[in-house]
Amino acid sequence: MRLLFSALISLILSAVSASAGFLNVTQVAPDTYAIVGPLGQRNPGNLGNNATFGLVVTGEGAVLIDAGASRLGAKMLHRAVKGITDQPVVTVINTGGQDHRWLGNGYWHDQGATIIASAAAVEDQKDRVSMQLTALTNQISEFGLMGTEPYQADVTFDDTYSFTLGGVLFELTHAPAHTPGDSFVWLPEASVMFTGDIVYTERLLGVMSFSSSKEWVTSFEALAAKSPQHIVPGHGSPTDLSTAELDTYDYLVSLREQIAAHIDDGGDMIGSVMVDQAAFSYLENFETLAGRNAQETFSQMEWE
Repeated sequence: MRLLFSALISLILSAVSASAGFLNVTQVAPDTYAIVGPLGQRNPGNLGNNATFGLVVTGEGAVLIDAGASRLGAKMLHRAVKGITDQPVVTVINTGGQDHRWLGNGYWHDQGATIIASAAAVEDQKDRVSMQLTALTNQISEFGLMGTEPYQADVTFDDTYSFTLGGVLFELTHAPAHTPGDSFVWLPEASVMFTGDIVYTERLLGVMSFSSSKEWVTSFEALAAKSPQHIVPGHGSPTDLSTAELDTYDYLVSLREQIAAHIDDGGDMIGSVMVDQAAFSYLENFETLAGRNAQETFSQMEWE
């Protein structure tokens, strides 16, 4: 049994080491980084970390934006962090309720980090955790999910929250979009905005049953009002505001306009998949998500 346990631990560590190659680090400002996962779907190789994460290094420790999709996913992120800095991660911010934003919390809690999230994100996490764990079992396997125990935030806030660490000011704002608990993280001195799932670039966003396409537009406008020089999106590579606007805001506005016209013409949900989204076909995952986005947006706008 001891040999079997040792072999299992070695296998886990090897898997995490190999998976670390799925994350690419890009510096966006002094001591400020994006950790960019793949644009595709969750799978055993990426351990559910098909998203973009953030890291800010200060003299009093590091702040990680989003925790990873599992305990092993968090360990994968930690390997990326250790390649950037020797500073410990002392704070983890969950920017929303999606699995890769929070299910790694338990790992970071065990490292001594304080977890921060909006109250709405915590509520969403609790509501969907069973479904998320079931889905991840199929997507990244039981092995990939090994050791994952849901752990919610130590500090919660309703609308806004700010703190300073190592002379760096972090301003958090709850802004419902892809999930009800989405938040953006603003670093005013560096003009860096970590958007979580409020911004998707390079790949098509997903309007889900728990999303609000209407609030999403408003939330994007709120972060854009800060005029950030650097944007670290929830999915995709670091970018500027104009690119974020094109890939996320313009898509949402166009889709809602198309669906509004479809409803005014007496169209139904089945026909909504035919609205013209071709201008955004350059985005990855367009073929698999565009029709579903149209139907879900129709469902929401039918009752607005």
